[in-house]
Amino acid sequence: MKALLSSRPVLWFLFLFNAVVAAAAPFVVDGTQGVMTAVGMGVVSLGAGGELARGRGRGRGHRKAAAV
Repeated sequence: MKALLSSRPVLWFLFLFNAVVAAAAPFVVDGTQGVMTAVGMGVVSLGAGGELARGRGRGRGHRKAAAV
């Protein structure tokens, strides 16, 4: 499961989908629930974006770390 979640296509999906939902949630859901949904989805989106920026999910280094 960890290998799947750290693959580049999955990280891009998580980043883009959650960013769109975070931007739309306050307009679709009223009140505190919309704000909290936006915050939660934004955190997931930032996490996926951070992993993409850091270079994880490219397939490099995962085999070396597992062999050690």
